[in-house]
Amino acid sequence: MQDYRARECQGHNILAVERFADATRWMVEYVALTADNPYGGPGDRVRLFLDDEGYQKALAAQKKHKIQIKRYAHVVEGHIVDFKPKKMHRHRP
Repeated sequence: MQDYRARECQGHNILAVERFADATRWMVEYVALTADNPYGGPGDRVRLFLDDEGYQKALAAQKKHKIQIKRYAHVVEGHIVDFKPKKMHRHRP
């Protein structure tokens, strides 16, 4: 089975004009789970650059099991800033 990251993405190219639009705040990479996806069919990997409203729609689509978000990042003036989980530190008594 091929790694999902090695497959080509449908939707927006990594240097798409949408990435540099003033309203763009998010990059989302997801796998389409249903046939009603405008960017591809089931199993296709899709990348989109979205404003806040588009990101909320993507989260709603994931909740309805239409897509599965694999990666997301915040976009600031065209720069992609990946979110990383904060490390938990154990406190010893």
